[in-house]
Amino acid sequence: MDPAVYGQHLLVHAQSQSCARSVPPNPGVAVSTRLPAQPPVLAGYTYSRLLGSGGFADVYLFEQNMPKRSVAVKVLLQNIVDESVLRTFNAEADSMARLSAHPSILTVFDASISSDGRPFLVMELCKASMGGRYRKEQLTVSEVLNIGVKIASALETAHRTGLLHRDIKPSNILITSFGTPVLADFGIAGSIANADNDEVILMSVPWSAPEVVELRSSGSIATEVWALGATLYTLLAGRSPFEADGAGANEQKQLSSRISKAKFVAIARPDVPARLQQALARALSRDPAMRQASMLELATELQHVQHELGLMPTPLEVATDDWIAADAPVNFDNAVHRGPVVSTVAQNSRRSTAVNTDANRRRPDDEAVLTQGPARARKSPLVPLLWVAGSVVVLAIIAIVGAVVIGGL
Repeated sequence: MDPAVYGQHLLVHAQSQSCARSVPPNPGVAVSTRLPAQPPVLAGYTYSRLLGSGGFADVYLFEQNMPKRSVAVKVLLQNIVDESVLRTFNAEADSMARLSAHPSILTVFDASISSDGRPFLVMELCKASMGGRYRKEQLTVSEVLNIGVKIASALETAHRTGLLHRDIKPSNILITSFGTPVLADFGIAGSIANADNDEVILMSVPWSAPEVVELRSSGSIATEVWALGATLYTLLAGRSPFEADGAGANEQKQLSSRISKAKFVAIARPDVPARLQQALARALSRDPAMRQASMLELATELQHVQHELGLMPTPLEVATDDWIAADAPVNFDNAVHRGPVVSTVAQNSRRSTAVNTDANRRRPDDEAVLTQGPARARKSPLVPLLWVAGSVVVLAIIAIVGAVVIGGL
């Protein structure tokens, strides 16, 4: 998840076809125009600084106190939190938690609700994303192939667990401190089983398949294959596949029209081999049936390209059936406010609360509450005086007896 572009999606209601958020003129580069919210106070974490802001969330740098480490904390805006947002947030947290054991998926450490009611995710800190690189430098073919196989392996694992990412693009591929590409931002993830029933379609247009742009699908394995193919094309070409030169040429309408036609243009780089061009052209076919049938198939084709170039093929890392079956499916209908748990179990107290016994007698309904635990007997202030008087009498008697005995002797 690139904090600077988080939440900048085109959101379309499939029935009404009304847009709630437009695509920025420069595809893939979205800048939030609002001021960031104040960082929340989180138990066990110390705030450092703001990392970035998006349409629906802010991302902050925090330091976790125990164990000690820097983390990225994504915090949703307070004024957007409703039942729908909670449902989406819960699904994102659960999806990432289930998949973050995969080496090419961003690790999530914690998720909860802050004291002021804002949902937040605590995640692995990655200091770079591919969205910030492809326009600044030309990436090598070997690096892009390695990224392609790793991200395809991560998506194949997600698909086998029944999850669709639905927002694959360069800015959602982050680079860890060890140089490993990881897939981030499952904020609009969905279920493969229920994808056709979604009334709301969210997309990042430059990397969305024709059937998504035309509102014929909210997501499928075939649309994910397209999106990864478009992402790899972008990393190699320095622009999205259907981006054109010229002022106003990449507005939403023009860009969507070119995507719908899906006329593949080869990448103008002599070092991109023909077999890689063919693999990307197949992934970007207008007909979903002509694309690779799975992420595993796409990853295998990329490995063949690596082999032809004399590169060590990047290993496929796909979850086994036993691992997949270990967890329950993600519930995309869960809108429960899953914040810190406050105990409601009654606790017996040794502290006396029966201060005003007359009031207690007048309010029998409250008596059970006021006497939950055994009250200590209150000591009378006369008790110490009685002890002193008794001691004086005893000492006097002893003195008299002693004097009589001595006198008799």
